[in-house]
Amino acid sequence: MIIDQDILVAARDLIDQCNKHGVMIATAESCTGGLITGALTAVDGSSSVVDCGFVTYSNEAKHELIGVSDSLLADHGAVSQPVAKAMCEGALQRAPNATITVSVTGIAGPGGGSKEKPVGLVHFGCAGKGRPTRTHHEVFAGDRHAVRKATILQAFTMITEMLNTAQQDPT
Repeated sequence: MIIDQDILVAARDLIDQCNKHGVMIATAESCTGGLITGALTAVDGSSSVVDCGFVTYSNEAKHELIGVSDSLLADHGAVSQPVAKAMCEGALQRAPNATITVSVTGIAGPGGGSKEKPVGLVHFGCAGKGRPTRTHHEVFAGDRHAVRKATILQAFTMITEMLNTAQQDPT
């Protein structure tokens, strides 16, 4: 996937905001396979705000790299709110310099969906040091490319919301 111009514009804006706030980001990605980190690092100067990215496509990687418990994966499935929450919190604990992390886990398609978990379902998590973890989910329409693109943009939105909350809180 070549990074779309609108994603690059959003990535530049997010990097500028993170620089202003002195924030470093880490990602924990499943259905995007590293595209969020890739979009951020496509921007000149991104090294000042991007700490690392964990691509945890398999359940084993989620468990081994970012500490998602096997029981959580068994009880809820990889595509779930509890797993998205555990992913971003695990990334925050394991990233050496990150102060905000975002996670995504979903079904980008074209196959793999079910009635309970349709193609296009993506769960998001966003954690920040000293901040409550936020979760969100969406069911995006379109093909694999459209779902992954929408996921990247929503991940950027969640980080921006965490930045704005951090700016308002005196902690």
